[in-house]
Amino acid sequence: MIRTDMLLGRREALLGSALAGAGLAAAPIAVSAGRAAPPAAGSCSTPHSAIAKTQYGPVRGYVSGGVFTFKGIPYGDDTSGENRWLPAKPPKRWTEDYPALAYGANCPQTLHSFRAVEHTFLQQWDDGFLGEDMLKLNIWTPSLSGNRPVMVYFHGGGYSFGSSYELASHDGAQMARHHDVVQVSINHRLNVLGFLDLTDVGGSAYEKSVNVSMTDCVAALRWVQENIAAFGGDPDKVMIYGQSGGGSKVTTLLGMRSGKGLIHRAAVQSGGGGAIPAAEQSREFSRRLIRELGARDMGALQKADWKTLYDTGNKVATDINGPMRGPPGPSATPRVGWGPTLDGKVIDVRSFSEVAPEVSRDIPVIIGNVSEEGMRFGSNPSEAEWRADLTKQMGAAKADALIAAMKQAHPEKAIRTLSYGVQGLSARNRVQSMVALKYAQRAAPVYQYLFQWQSPQLDGVAGAWHTAELAFCFDNTARCDQGTGNTPDAQRLARTMATAWANFARTGNPSQPGLPWTPTDPTRCQTMVFDSQCRMVDDPEGTPRRVLLD
Repeated sequence: MIRTDMLLGRREALLGSALAGAGLAAAPIAVSAGRAAPPAAGSCSTPHSAIAKTQYGPVRGYVSGGVFTFKGIPYGDDTSGENRWLPAKPPKRWTEDYPALAYGANCPQTLHSFRAVEHTFLQQWDDGFLGEDMLKLNIWTPSLSGNRPVMVYFHGGGYSFGSSYELASHDGAQMARHHDVVQVSINHRLNVLGFLDLTDVGGSAYEKSVNVSMTDCVAALRWVQENIAAFGGDPDKVMIYGQSGGGSKVTTLLGMRSGKGLIHRAAVQSGGGGAIPAAEQSREFSRRLIRELGARDMGALQKADWKTLYDTGNKVATDINGPMRGPPGPSATPRVGWGPTLDGKVIDVRSFSEVAPEVSRDIPVIIGNVSEEGMRFGSNPSEAEWRADLTKQMGAAKADALIAAMKQAHPEKAIRTLSYGVQGLSARNRVQSMVALKYAQRAAPVYQYLFQWQSPQLDGVAGAWHTAELAFCFDNTARCDQGTGNTPDAQRLARTMATAWANFARTGNPSQPGLPWTPTDPTRCQTMVFDSQCRMVDDPEGTPRRVLLD
C-alpha cells in the first residue's frame, strides 16, 4: 500500500485500503535461575544469571529494573531464499551464548508516514530494520524460575505491516515487573511473504504457503510451550492477545486445529473476524500475480525483490476486489490479498465471522474496542460537514438519528471527537456479533470491554484512538507519555487494566478486588468500561450503535 494522504496514521490508511478485507506457535531444559536482586533505579546489567537454556542453545539477555529481558530469540530459521513461503524450519542450533540483547528484523513492509506529525507524536513509532530473517520473539520475566502465566502478544497492522516493537506500548517490562507474568511478543511473515498460494508453481511442498504467516504464529506458540519454563513461565497458562490485525490473528488462531493445546485464554482488541476468501479465490489471485510478474519457476520468485512482489500483488488485488465499500475494518465479503485463506488444511473455519470454533470452545475470551477507532487527527469537520458526509454514506434520516444519539450520549465531546467515534460504533457492533457466536457455544465464558478514556494530549480532541488502550493494558503510561500524559489518572487506569489482563492470564477471570467483571451475553451486553471510573455497564453506546444496524 502506498500512502498519499499525509493526514492518515499508518493503521487508518490500511483500514481504508483495498487490501483490508481479511483484517478488523522436546521439554525445556532446566536453567540456573532465581530472582535478580532489584538494582538501583535506571540500572542495567548483563550478569551470567541472565542466561537461559533453550532446546536450541543458551541465550543471554540482560537485567533492567529487576526484569530479565531477552530480545530477538530465534524460534525459526531464516525465511529468505529457498525458505521463502515454506513452513518455518527450526532455528539452527548453537552452543555459545546467543546475544538476545536487541530486537530482530521486521518483515519487509511499507514504513510509517512520519509526516503524519500528530500520529507520530501520539503513537511513538519505531520502524526498526527490515529483513527476512525475522522469526524472532522477545521475553520479559521477573525471574527465570517459577511458574507464571504467559502472555503472548500479536502485533497489529492488518496482516500487511507492523512488528512486535513498532509501538512503545508493546514493551513488556512493566507487566513482568508489576504483574508477575512472563510477557512475550513475536515477529512473523506478513503480506506477500506470508500469504501467497504457490502450489501451482512449487507443488505440494507449498500447500501451506497461502497461510504460512499463521503457521509462523503457531510455530512461535509451540516454541513457547517447549521452552517457556526456562524463563519462569507456565506452558499450561498461555494467554494470546492482539490489537487490530493482531486481534484478527487471535480469532484466526482460535480456529486452527494446529493451535489446540497451545492456547488457554485469549483477548481480541479492536479486531477479529472477517470473511476470509476461499482457496480457489486466493489461488486465482496468486496465478494472476505470477502472470503479471512473468515468473516461470520458484527460483525466480525466491530471488524476486520484495517490493516488486508486493506492489504487483497490491495491483492485482485491487483489480479483483474493486473499491472498499462500507466502513473500514474487516470485510463482510471475502476479499483477496494479504490475509488468511479458508484453505481447508491450515484454516478450515471462518473463525468468529461465521462460527465460534469448536476447537477453542473451552477457552475463555475477552473481546472489546476503543471509542474513537476512526481518529484521524487531520480530520476536523464542522457539524454541517460531518452531517453531509454521513448523509452521503447512509441517507439523511439515519445520519440525523446517529448524530443526535451520539451528541446525547456524550455532550462533553467536541464534534470532531464524535466524528471519530462512528467507526468505534461499527466496531462495537462487530464485538456484539463475536460475543453472540462465543456465547452460543455455552462453554467457556466471554467477557467484553469498552475503552473510552480520553487522552488530554493535543487539546483532548483525539479521544481513545485506535491502539490507545495498549499503553494501559501493558501498564506503560510512563513509556507512552506522549499519548497518555502519564497523569495520575492515567497511571491508575493502567494499573487497573493491566491487572485485569494479568488476572485473566492467570485464572481465566479478569476480575480484581473491588472491580468484579462479569461475563457478557448478547441480550444485556454486560461490558467493563475502562475510564477514569471503571465500571460495569449494560450495553454502553447501545443507542447510537443500533442506529447503524437499522
